Amino acid sequence: MEFMDILANALRGAIGPEAAIYALAAVGLNLHFGYTGLLNFGQVGFMLVGAYGVAVSVATWDLPLWVGILIGIGCAVVLALILGIPTLRLRGDYLAITTIAAAEVLRYLYRSSWAEPLTGGVYGLSQFAGDFFALNPYTQSLVLGPFSFSARNLWVMTVTWGLVAFFSLLVFLLMRSPWGRVLKSVREDELAARSLGKNVYAYKMQSLVLGGVLGALAGAMMAMHGQTVNPDIYMPAVTFYLWAIVILGGASRIMGPIVGSIIFWFLLTFLDALLRQATTQGIIPSSILASSDVSAMRFVFVGLLLVLLMAFRPAGILGNAEEIRLSVR
Repeated sequence: MEFMDILANALRGAIGPEAAIYALAAVGLNLHFGYTGLLNFGQVGFMLVGAYGVAVSVATWDLPLWVGILIGIGCAVVLALILGIPTLRLRGDYLAITTIAAAEVLRYLYRSSWAEPLTGGVYGLSQFAGDFFALNPYTQSLVLGPFSFSARNLWVMTVTWGLVAFFSLLVFLLMRSPWGRVLKSVREDELAARSLGKNVYAYKMQSLVLGGVLGALAGAMMAMHGQTVNPDIYMPAVTFYLWAIVILGGASRIMGPIVGSIIFWFLLTFLDALLRQATTQGIIPSSILASSDVSAMRFVFVGLLLVLLMAFRPAGILGNAEEIRLSVR
């Protein structure tokens, strides 16, 4: 087996465009759960409206790309308000149920025949990110030893990791401001924060909106990276990958989503390449593992590793067990 090739593929996956996109969405989820204690199980819904905000604006309405990004952000704000207004005054499990249901409702709505003239239905939309790639300053692929990235991937990585760095810094500054300290107090003891005269509902709503906007930006970058958008890309499993990333890196830590995404995608890419070579070369017989089952089996191994992590390091790689021991309301 070519272990150096497997390792190189895994390292490319750990810092590649997908890892950056998931890290950006996880920063928003970390703001919801890690800092505010909100159980958002529908972050993929914010990604969906952000992606379609760009795709529909450019491909269907023939608007400029930057307008599409603003429309995607606006849709995320509206979605957060729709979800938050009826639920944020209630216990946290109501928000969890509402968000996961809303994400699925949106996915079926966008793929319906009724919406097909606008969204492309089950076929989706494609070729709408030309203006984004026209700004690409890279003219050649980057090759550094075993590492290689195309000019397109380099551009997506530069923009997306730049957004991750910017919003991580913004969250860092916000959490050290009075606003951030109130969020943490809401997470720790909502009744105590309310007794001090804080409008807990308003702070929760602000957190939900800001984290949702980050999810929408991640969805827009995912759509532009692939030059295509399809409702079935935004399955509920995407949200649970984001939860795995936040938990793996450590909730309520600025670097948690970044470290979690890098490790998550390293493991996925490493296991995928390892298992494919093992099945191709006959090291693992096809009677035990068929090549068609490799994609599913890698998630089984990642899940087992997460179980072990929860057993021996429940706060994640960077997390503080005392800080995330909260009572979600």
